[in-house]
Amino acid sequence: MTQLTERFGNYDLIKRVKLDFTDVVVSKWKSRVTGLTVIHLDYEAPIVNGYFVVATEIFDDSGCPHTLEHLVFMGSEKFPYKGILDLLANRGFSNGTNAWTDTDHTAYTVSTAGEQGFLQLLPIYVDHILYPTITKAGWWRCAQVHHIDPNGQDSGVVYSEMQGRENTSGDLMALRLQRLLDPPGSGYRSETGGLMDALRVLTPEQIRAYHASYYVPHNLALIVAGKLSSGTSSLLRVVQEQVEPILIAHEQNRGTHPEGWKRPFVETASALRKPIATTAKDVVEFPEQDESMGELIVNFLGPPPNAFLERKALDILGTYLTSSAVAPLNKEFVEIESPLCSYIYFSEDTRATSVNLPIYVGSVPREHLDSFNGKLRSSLQRIVEDGIDMQRMEMVINRDERQLRSKLESAKGDTFSGTLITDFLYGTEDGSEILGSMDEINYYNALRTWTSDQWTSLLSKYYVEPASIVIIGKPSATLAEKLEKDEKARVAAQVAKLGPEGLKKAALELEAAKAEHDRPIPTDILTSFSVPDVKSISWIPVQSVQEPGQGRKVAYPALVDDPLFKHIRSDGEPLPFFVQYDHVESDFVSLHAIFTLTKLPDRLRPYMSAYLSSFFSLPVQRQSGVKLTHEEVINQLDNETVSYEIGLGVSSCFTDTFRVSIKVETALYEKAIAWLKDLVYGAEFDKDRIQVVLAKIQQSLPEMKRDGSNVLSSLWATLLYSESSTSRAGGVLPQTEFIPKLAKRLQESSNDVIADFEEIRKYLTDPTGIRFSVTGNVLSVKEPRSTWEKYFGSSIPSVPLSPVPLASETLSGIGKNIARKAIVMSLPTIESSYVTHTTKGIQGFDHPEYPAVRVALEVLNATESYLWRYIRGSGLAYGAYASLDVEAGLLNFSLYRSSNSMKAFEEASEVIRGLVSGSIEFDETILDAAKSTIVYGVTKNVSTAGRAAIVSFTNQALKGVSRTHQIDLLEKYQVVTKADVLAALEKHFLPLFDSSSSIAVVVTAPAKAEDIGEGLTAAGFEVTQKVMEIDPSEMEEEDGSDSDSESSSDSR
Repeated sequence: MTQLTERFGNYDLIKRVKLDFTDVVVSKWKSRVTGLTVIHLDYEAPIVNGYFVVATEIFDDSGCPHTLEHLVFMGSEKFPYKGILDLLANRGFSNGTNAWTDTDHTAYTVSTAGEQGFLQLLPIYVDHILYPTITKAGWWRCAQVHHIDPNGQDSGVVYSEMQGRENTSGDLMALRLQRLLDPPGSGYRSETGGLMDALRVLTPEQIRAYHASYYVPHNLALIVAGKLSSGTSSLLRVVQEQVEPILIAHEQNRGTHPEGWKRPFVETASALRKPIATTAKDVVEFPEQDESMGELIVNFLGPPPNAFLERKALDILGTYLTSSAVAPLNKEFVEIESPLCSYIYFSEDTRATSVNLPIYVGSVPREHLDSFNGKLRSSLQRIVEDGIDMQRMEMVINRDERQLRSKLESAKGDTFSGTLITDFLYGTEDGSEILGSMDEINYYNALRTWTSDQWTSLLSKYYVEPASIVIIGKPSATLAEKLEKDEKARVAAQVAKLGPEGLKKAALELEAAKAEHDRPIPTDILTSFSVPDVKSISWIPVQSVQEPGQGRKVAYPALVDDPLFKHIRSDGEPLPFFVQYDHVESDFVSLHAIFTLTKLPDRLRPYMSAYLSSFFSLPVQRQSGVKLTHEEVINQLDNETVSYEIGLGVSSCFTDTFRVSIKVETALYEKAIAWLKDLVYGAEFDKDRIQVVLAKIQQSLPEMKRDGSNVLSSLWATLLYSESSTSRAGGVLPQTEFIPKLAKRLQESSNDVIADFEEIRKYLTDPTGIRFSVTGNVLSVKEPRSTWEKYFGSSIPSVPLSPVPLASETLSGIGKNIARKAIVMSLPTIESSYVTHTTKGIQGFDHPEYPAVRVALEVLNATESYLWRYIRGSGLAYGAYASLDVEAGLLNFSLYRSSNSMKAFEEASEVIRGLVSGSIEFDETILDAAKSTIVYGVTKNVSTAGRAAIVSFTNQALKGVSRTHQIDLLEKYQVVTKADVLAALEKHFLPLFDSSSSIAVVVTAPAKAEDIGEGLTAAGFEVTQKVMEIDPSEMEEEDGSDSDSESSSDSR
């Protein structure tokens, strides 16, 4: 008897999969009429995520896929207003939409708190994807893709983004690899983001033709992850009743595989991927004054994309070879006195026919660049001959499984969305490979049965025997200078060619584009999209008990009837030190130890990066009396934990505290506490280990100095913070100066350096500044309190607890009295600008003005709101946003990848002045959207059990506010008025654009530095010009590079 296909309107159920290791049900549906694919990942969560995916194959570097990714948001046939999609999304408890372009697909995303806003937005989003306004006019090209400004400079959102990327080592090397790996005629050869030369001449006709070919229902998948009130039928009803009729009306009812249609990559020439015949080596230069360090990509071809067990085995093998300081390749190449590189990373890129297996190698000394690949291959050959350490392999498999289970608790959608996107692109159309692609837990069981010979055969088959493509990245000071000269000459020639009339015409075109860009959206369209009810959101329950220590006051007492309170109270006597327990449903428990650094002498603060880096890889004397080597420490930690982490502060706040975090399965609670005690108090500062750590840091610094954001962050901190700031001392600029000196001192007087490390520990473990947090399934722990007494009772006496140190306490003289200072630093590795303007802001976690300022921030920052429209929408920067740091009491305006930072600064100033004066209309619907977006942010922040628990701890123990502080504030946001926002803009934001009450820090391309300096001087700033300083010893001869194993993808 034939089984009937389950149907919903035009949609047939293709496959339903219930995973047996987590509460996820996947169902794939397809319209037999239009070919549209709908996939639902059904699981409990307060956030609903959408990933709307188009397979985008292109055979040139025009950038059509990336350009379309931006242009889809310019309005649609049914909603012909730029930005309406994001304005509606913001009303629906979202933070706007986003998108990315990868080598083989473009994905459009949205996340909402609850389902109401999501299901309202879905048909509108699909209308934008399939029927954007690009079919009607060309104004959007000028505004979004590329234009020439009145000064003859090239600009545009897409152009600014690619200008910030095109000549970086990562992009240059990746493009060369693509060219060598795949033959002419393959879509995998293309730069889907678009090269600048091509973007400057890209025409509307090219983009329209590309859209007509690939943006069709049978090449689109709507992947939705999260809980819907009526299950998958809620989703299918919206698609069937509101989306399907529009597709049919456009005569896109040609079935699942229309005549002449070729499935991208799978049924085209791109699928003809042949084995690499012989090993090919190529050198790619990139612009950089510091020529000391290079990088490599070594790429092999792997198995077919549906060889799921083999691909998982390769993933585990890469982890085995490189995951820690005791991994075989790290021991040989990284964890040595003179490292041959700073990291080795095995990756995978899914492709048709066979996946790519790139190995990324970072910070290779120039003298080893040419020979590194040979050394690596010899090492892999030796591992094949010697066999695998099966005890360590078992640990790697077990730990990988624990980490997957942990991730599934916190991010089911993100965990599986990539897998389902890959299945849509490359999997069988009947859904028969979905289970195989997601069934990782059963692969762990299979791999546990493998022998050493099976592992070495796999290693030999894919990484030793076959040929490979080797790309060597070498930085070049000469190229940096050439690019600067060439760009100035190109712009000068462009200005000369256009002449005064041409520049005037370009200015008029830009103004016309902006006018179209700013066409008002009828208010009734926006208000017809109802704002969901906050009460529809279900919050994750957290039980919290704070025990601040004997004699100390509890700020937020627990209810005596709470099960957690009873559970803690029944286990031994109260502790003399601070512990807070936050219980949520979980299979795991996390410990966080927070140590105050207030009393640490300033001379020791620059040591903290080395102290952090060495923390988990030193010999340890355990409380039990056993002494462990650093290798035994790492192996045992890997064997017993889900994760372990070290850092300054929590979630980028409280960076004058030192944090140690250990996550374990609940049954190993006591072992985690024992580890915490022994790692902090029992570590032995071994000279050889510290030397290796310092060598690794020193080797990675040239790479860090190439990143505009890194350099900006450090330069900004050195201006606004004093030497009492630990995070300032850890920035790339102070560390570049300090680490080589420390390494030299270690050689000359190691006892003094070790004594300094001991002194740091003495200050860390001062009992007046220690707080512990326990988050996770506390109710299932047998002895949650007495275990702490067992390990820490003798070390932490009952003493008064010092306050949590705040960033506001370590501001410099300029940070306390902000006015007029500006620094412009030239960085030869970038072609655009990274900028932060700063003024005084409100300070304190419960400041009465916070709700109004927070809403004002959202009014400015929201996707398609004021800063977006006037700056990004005009192509002046890829990103522009205002931010508030209530811990430090600082308000910032930042630009990211800006093509014209002074013009962007002026536009932001005019916008805020215009809103305050009334010359720019303040749209009430944006106020509603801003409040809704805040609801999404609050929900996202506590959307998983782990997040909800750590927010409870941070609120009560560090910020001194209630457990539900952010949720409680939602009521206060709702009563913020237009007048409140305008008052906040005038009082707090306008000073950002007045040199007498602000400072400016700019990191930019050398060709732009002089003009920016002149612009800031004209604005009233006292400007200091700087150039990234290079150690003369790093400037010898050729070679060097940086490494960044980014995928070739772009985010909107």
